[in-house]
Amino acid sequence: MNPITFPGLGLTFQLERVAFSIGSKDIYWYGIIIAIGFILGVSFASSQAQRLGVTPDDILDVILYAAPIGIVCARIYYVIFYLELYTNPDGSFNWAEAVAIWDGGIAIYGGLIGGVLTCVVVCLLKKCSVLSVMDAYAFGLFTGQAIGRWGNFFNQEAHGGPTNLPWRMGLTLYDGTYMEVHPTFLYECLWNLVGLALLFFVVRHHRKFHGMLFCFYAFWYGMGRFWIEGLRTDSLYFFHTGIRVSQMVALVTMGIFGGILLWNLLFKKTRKNES
Repeated sequence: MNPITFPGLGLTFQLERVAFSIGSKDIYWYGIIIAIGFILGVSFASSQAQRLGVTPDDILDVILYAAPIGIVCARIYYVIFYLELYTNPDGSFNWAEAVAIWDGGIAIYGGLIGGVLTCVVVCLLKKCSVLSVMDAYAFGLFTGQAIGRWGNFFNQEAHGGPTNLPWRMGLTLYDGTYMEVHPTFLYECLWNLVGLALLFFVVRHHRKFHGMLFCFYAFWYGMGRFWIEGLRTDSLYFFHTGIRVSQMVALVTMGIFGGILLWNLLFKKTRKNES
């Protein structure tokens, strides 16, 4: 791996994608960081469960189904909007490449959609509050995504276009080209950490309706993702248009969940604060 530098800050990092090997199997830092983010996210969500009216067991029961289904949906979402990558020269679909998730290629919004739908189904079957479980998961989602973005740092991916800003990141690309770019992985990490701080120290103490914390997460993340996605160079596009899929989904998310927040805060009677 080539070094990653932050020339404006005088920092240089020598990174390896592989953390260690077990026999002939390489274990990558990306996977380790994602796993850490997942564990800490679930732990944080579980710690908030009881004050939101559900149990830690509810959180764990849901994640047992939502996590694997979310990963599958994240892959499907990626393949759909990057279809040319999985199309053979004769026009047929390359199923072997499409299912090879270990080679990389997932999209967070696909995982979120699949995870939320799974959460709804499992909660209805368990007869526990869907909205309260989703409120608890808001803490976990902010946490997991903030940590998980550092996997992109180790992979030297998910960066933005050229910039001269003091915090620019210097990369040597696979073709040997050196570029100084926006560290968009860092932007998204910091945006999620600010969202988590607001959620924990402010929003949860003013929880006026079930689902409010998740609505705040969805609105805040959508707002950040919209502008960060506009800086990235590896965006998925809406088929053959120039529309970035994540920006389109972020706008829809902001509109829906921002509208729900506004409606409930302005027009619904305040219920007793449970937090």
